[in-house]
Amino acid sequence: MDEIVVFGVLLASLVLFVTGKVRYDIVALSALLILTILQIVPAADAFRGFRHPAVITVGAVLVLSKTLESSGVIDVLERWFTHVGQQLTVQIASLSGLVAVLSAFMNNVGALSLLMPLAVRAANTARRPYSPYLMPLSFASLLGGLTTLVGTPPNIIIATFRHEAVGEAFGMFDFTPVGAAVAVAGIVFIALVGWRLIPSRRPQSNLSDAIDISGYMVEVRVTQNSRFAGRLVRDLEELAGEDVAIVGVIHRGTAYGAPSAYQIIDVGDVFIIEIAQEDLNAFMLDTGFALEMFRDLRSDVEQSVEADDVTLLEAVVMRSGLADGNTARSMHMHARFGVNLLGVSRRGTQRVSRLSQVVLQVGDVLLLQGKTESIQNALPGLGVLPLAQRDLQVGQPPRRLIVPVSVFVGALLLTIFGVLPIHISLPGAVVVLLVSRFLSLQTAYQAVNWPIIILLGAMIPVGEALETTGGALRIAALVTELGDSLPAWSMVMLILVITMLLSDWINNATAVILMAPVGLGVATAIGAAADPFLMAVAIGGSSAFLSPIGHQSNTIVMGPGGYRFGDYWRMGLPLDIIIVSVATPLIVLVWPLGV
Repeated sequence: MDEIVVFGVLLASLVLFVTGKVRYDIVALSALLILTILQIVPAADAFRGFRHPAVITVGAVLVLSKTLESSGVIDVLERWFTHVGQQLTVQIASLSGLVAVLSAFMNNVGALSLLMPLAVRAANTARRPYSPYLMPLSFASLLGGLTTLVGTPPNIIIATFRHEAVGEAFGMFDFTPVGAAVAVAGIVFIALVGWRLIPSRRPQSNLSDAIDISGYMVEVRVTQNSRFAGRLVRDLEELAGEDVAIVGVIHRGTAYGAPSAYQIIDVGDVFIIEIAQEDLNAFMLDTGFALEMFRDLRSDVEQSVEADDVTLLEAVVMRSGLADGNTARSMHMHARFGVNLLGVSRRGTQRVSRLSQVVLQVGDVLLLQGKTESIQNALPGLGVLPLAQRDLQVGQPPRRLIVPVSVFVGALLLTIFGVLPIHISLPGAVVVLLVSRFLSLQTAYQAVNWPIIILLGAMIPVGEALETTGGALRIAALVTELGDSLPAWSMVMLILVITMLLSDWINNATAVILMAPVGLGVATAIGAAADPFLMAVAIGGSSAFLSPIGHQSNTIVMGPGGYRFGDYWRMGLPLDIIIVSVATPLIVLVWPLGV
């Protein structure tokens, strides 16, 4: 009976993970509480997952990654990248290789956030769309994470499963022989062929230094001095032409979608338009309209609009940040961060709604206005990723880079030489940086992706429940039966493919937590060693290339790259085939099956 309940809870959780209707950390915590209330997970062990070595290690990696991001390493990379040239294949190969190397030693999203502005600048300089740059960059960040223990949370989780299974965890570079080969093969494919499979979305305007996606939703107010006051909507549409889309109008307090061409424009009407940033200024001059700020912010904006340090910056909403699922008004954006929201771009959708009331989603691109320092300080608090080069890091002294890197490398060496386990050495490095004031306590707490920590801490006991109730063995028996007449190596490939498909739709850490016991069960059933099956789960868990929802890196680039949901499989499917073809023989070669 317990086994049926666990399967039911897991099935419901998977549905919620895939649909995204409820945040994944809430789903995981709910699943844990249900199993605890039903006494399938002992109450004393319910929150044991939060002290699990994998959870501690992932948290430390996130903090150290943030420290490396802010250390000025981007300046070093940018100076090197200026020598690459303008040839697209060379640029993509260089960016992909760089992000893969960074991802091997830091959080994948952190590596992506470092190089994404560099890719944007390269595209703008060459007057190309962002689409051939950003998806390859995202995929390469995932490939780089395959190569080391700290490269990605699935590897850390798999290492702890191995410790429980055979008494010794995977080491720092045990993932490298297979992971590096897969990463190199994947990057070669991406650079030579993969980017050509991606549809090209909206070439960049020659005049724009900023992102040109499907346009920003902007509110403009009809002023008394506007020549359109008292005229018809069709007159405005004739002026706007094809470059401006009138999404709706707020007329006397009521919002109307697709307003009638014969509606009379009144002073005070607020039009919601979709427009590219570079066209906005000309439109405002032609119409005499005014940007509609929130009423309580207008005086602040008018006072600062002429200031030299007021700037515009575009940033993409990241998963589980403060902006995700909130509105500008609910966040008290200006009062709290000192920045204004001027526009929102969301590919494929148009909404008749006040900007202050638009519920922001992952991948939305926000046009922010404020003082340079305020905007830079607001980015981590809002949980958004800038799509322009950060200027505050220019000119930082070399020790701001050397010390954090040295501390991080020292922690890795302690683990490599067996002095300290990884879940002790990395938190120790965080403490050293805090004490030496190269890292502030506030930054450390902001760097931790708490929903991921909650997800891991909650799902580890749920995964153990699948194992203790016999569910994992039942699934393993089914998999073994499916491959009964096949050679043992094909079972490794089957586990790899199943984990791959699962990670395309749910968080990769969850996929690994669920599939590791199954892989161990299959190994036991056929009398094989555990290592090749655990390695197959690790590779599969980090190969989320078929959808934008399997990994946060894929979600982040969706809006700026102008991608649609169906664009990912075009490059992702052949990449998956290459990974399976390269990884399967290497896994059984490096980690013999023993049967």
